[in-house]
Amino acid sequence: MATASQVRHRVLPPPCARLLSRGEASAYAGVSPNTFDRMMGDGLMPGPKRVYNRVLWDVRALDSAIDALPGDQDSSDAGGSDINEWD
Repeated sequence: MATASQVRHRVLPPPCARLLSRGEASAYAGVSPNTFDRMMGDGLMPGPKRVYNRVLWDVRALDSAIDALPGDQDSSDAGGSDINEWD
C-alpha cells in the first residue's frame, strides 16, 4: 500500500467530459481564459462547438491544437533533425 508521501497529486484532474466549458478548456490548456481567447483569435486554439445554448470545446481538438503549438522538440529529436534550414 502506498504511503501518503508516495502518492502523487495532480494540480488538475484529467477531464471527465469530452466537451469542456471555456473555463475548463483554458484550464486544460494551462492558460487563463483571456489568454485562451487570444490564442483562439490567433488560430492557436480551436473554436467551440455549439450545443443548444452551450458553447463547448472538444478535448480532442484541444489536444491537437496543443500538440501543434510551436516550442521545444521531443527529446528524441534533440540530437538533430532531418530538416535543413538552408534548403
